[in-house]
Amino acid sequence: MDDFDFLHGCWDVANRRLTAPLGSGPATWVEFPGHAVVRSLFGGAGNIDELSLPTLARQGVTLRLFDRELERWSIHWSDSRTGRLDPPVVGGFTGDRGDFHGEDTYDGRPIRVHFTWYRLGPDAARWEQEFSGDDGLTWELNWIMDFTRTAAAGA
Repeated sequence: MDDFDFLHGCWDVANRRLTAPLGSGPATWVEFPGHAVVRSLFGGAGNIDELSLPTLARQGVTLRLFDRELERWSIHWSDSRTGRLDPPVVGGFTGDRGDFHGEDTYDGRPIRVHFTWYRLGPDAARWEQEFSGDDGLTWELNWIMDFTRTAAAGA
């Protein structure tokens, strides 16, 4: 249940994102900064973060909830562009790596989604997102976020 305790606090976030996931043309990556504030919920059985992406004039919110019966995390995302809560990805950690899978749509087509979290020590973490447009046969990495702690939780 304490799998995401490492994430509580304030972070600078270096983003690297593919501009056209699952596109047929050459891959183009863009980089942009962000800042995240992550707060604990339900005594560690959940947390919420607010992510600001100032150069994109966008904000996002992630809600992570631990299902005590299934002993699995669900991760829900929303951003200021849509105001919609996306379908969750579900999974858990093995050691310092967390894998979370779900289904969604992208540009109107069904896709599979895979999030990977890496705990890289007390002041660093990485998140990656992959999409599959072929029911999980192949995966395309399309977003990387490198987190560097700027303040501990409650600071």
